[in-house]
Amino acid sequence: MKTHKSTKGKRKSKEMLAGYLMILPLMAGVAVFFIGAFFQNIYYSFTNKSSFGIPKFVGFQNYIQLFQDADFYRALVNTLLYVVICVPLVVVLAVLLAVLLNTKVKGIGFYRVCLFLPAVTLPAAIGLLWKWLLNYKFGLVNEILGTLGKGPVAWLSDSKIVLVSISLVFIWASVAYQVIILLAGLQGIPVCYHEAARIDGANGIKRFFKITLPLLSPSIFFVCVTTMINVFQIFDFIYLMIPQGSSGTEASRSLVTYFFEQSFVKFHKGYGAAISLMLFLLILIITAVQLVCQKKMVFYDD
Repeated sequence: MKTHKSTKGKRKSKEMLAGYLMILPLMAGVAVFFIGAFFQNIYYSFTNKSSFGIPKFVGFQNYIQLFQDADFYRALVNTLLYVVICVPLVVVLAVLLAVLLNTKVKGIGFYRVCLFLPAVTLPAAIGLLWKWLLNYKFGLVNEILGTLGKGPVAWLSDSKIVLVSISLVFIWASVAYQVIILLAGLQGIPVCYHEAARIDGANGIKRFFKITLPLLSPSIFFVCVTTMINVFQIFDFIYLMIPQGSSGTEASRSLVTYFFEQSFVKFHKGYGAAISLMLFLLILIITAVQLVCQKKMVFYDD
């Protein structure tokens, strides 16, 4: 009996060792390129690091400069506007589209493929596509407006609407992936709840608000958290669609694009590290608030 147990224990130990060896390259990459880089970035935020020379420790000088920087506050306000515009629209549209795709409609497979295309398209391709569509002189959107008797709109250079233009592109590109998450959540809701409500005389709208939304709230909460984090990190669409130095640059600048400008255009990498750390703290605080609020907003069907 003891021999059998010892043999079983040795086999289990070998399996565990093999498992750890399998994940060792991944964990080494995480340790070097994520955890190590994170703490290195914190150190750089207290130095005057640039592309050349040995960085010198300057204490809180970068943070003092940061809180006196009008461009930083403008980028912060723009980022918060992106969040206010994009997150509610992405969540609402994703829920509505997921509910529609969860119904039995003729040709539903075709509709699903069309809707999921942005989810499998590279952000660079999406940015370049919409840059052409929203072009002031040759864009398809302005061509359509011209046929309707309206003049062209400077979607990507007018400081009053450029932020909204970038937000709409982000929403178009982000909804598809979130629909996949919500569609999986919808298909996990037991059918018996809807059948019982239908027997009791509840119509489709009541079933949606009384059954579907409460049971879908864990998936909706996940979508809210991930979408908000993605919006705070918005960069690729701004970088690809807005020409540098144009009149729409300042109006569309986010915290990440401002970090990029300071670190890789002006080579103020110590200052850029301070910007990225402030963005990290902002995301951390808002995510923590969301996790606290989920206790009252999310319903788990145990």
